[in-house]
Amino acid sequence: MTVSATSSASTATTTTTSSSSTSSNSTLTSSDFLSLLVSELQNQNPLEATSTTDLVNQLTSYANFTSQQSINSNLNSLASSFSSLVTLNSVNYIGHTVEAKTDTSTLSNGSATFGYSLSSAASDVSISVKDSSGNTVWTGTGSGNAGSNSFTWDGKDSSGTQLSDGGQYTISVTATNSSGNSVLNYTTVTGTVTGIDTSTSTPSLTVNGVSVSAANIIGVTS
Repeated sequence: MTVSATSSASTATTTTTSSSSTSSNSTLTSSDFLSLLVSELQNQNPLEATSTTDLVNQLTSYANFTSQQSINSNLNSLASSFSSLVTLNSVNYIGHTVEAKTDTSTLSNGSATFGYSLSSAASDVSISVKDSSGNTVWTGTGSGNAGSNSFTWDGKDSSGTQLSDGGQYTISVTATNSSGNSVLNYTTVTGTVTGIDTSTSTPSLTVNGVSVSAANIIGVTS
């Protein structure tokens, strides 16, 4: 079998053009794939031609690639729409009192309301409150009922001194059953949503002066 110089030059030109086109774009188009396929067929060794099975597999891969590009584009569009929907729903929380999974709240009007959930009844529940520097300002006990439990701290430290409003405090709960095993699920805070931050992929709500992910809201009380 004889391959003419003209044919080889044409093939080289086609390959160069295809490579140039591919490098100028961040993704391969269907035309790019077809150009590569034609170039492969023109330049393959006649004594070791591509088998029918390999050729079909390559064509299938090209088709799958194009389909995958379309799917990825649709998913990106869907993700963008979903993010906008989440943001819109989060705005509806403003002005409402919510309960959220977190452990930090701001002392307001001389008190802060916390909560905690237990997987089963606890025989011993210890609660401690720490300031923003990590210092323990109050310790005590709490109820051990299975499910949700509420705790309102009066803003006084262990010596009875009333602490100033505005400070952020974190609750720590240790709850164990009669066998000494932990039954604590999570801690919560209850407060009014006063703002929303959409600078990240997951909107954050401002609850009692603390940023809380909208995904952590577990209830609206008013």
